[in-house]
Amino acid sequence: MTDSNNVPVVDKGDTGMVVIVYWLYLAGFLTGGITSVIGVIMAYVSQGDAPPWLRTHYRFQIRTFWLLFLFTVISGLLTVIFIGILTGLLASIWFIVRCVKGMAWAQAGQEVPDPASWMLGEAKK
Repeated sequence: MTDSNNVPVVDKGDTGMVVIVYWLYLAGFLTGGITSVIGVIMAYVSQGDAPPWLRTHYRFQIRTFWLLFLFTVISGLLTVIFIGILTGLLASIWFIVRCVKGMAWAQAGQEVPDPASWMLGEAKK
């Protein structure tokens, strides 16, 4: 599809749901994780109908949820030797940065450069 100037029109989709999921993730710090669980369910449900660039956000969000879950379990086990407090704090910072960066990309209409990344979704060089 093209506009009147023969410029291809890209389906920008609705970024609202993606941004809501990021906010639900962040609200999880105040709700004991309940809103994060709701957010990941919403990401799973919404990814099928989304345009390809928004699917990168949903994939990024789903991976972020499961990686944080893994880091939380590991940190919980490591609290026995007190290092779990530090790893839990680092995992929380990692989670917040991923959510903020994802929100910025979504609001700018950009896809996540590497949604399968373990780190912050930066493109591989």
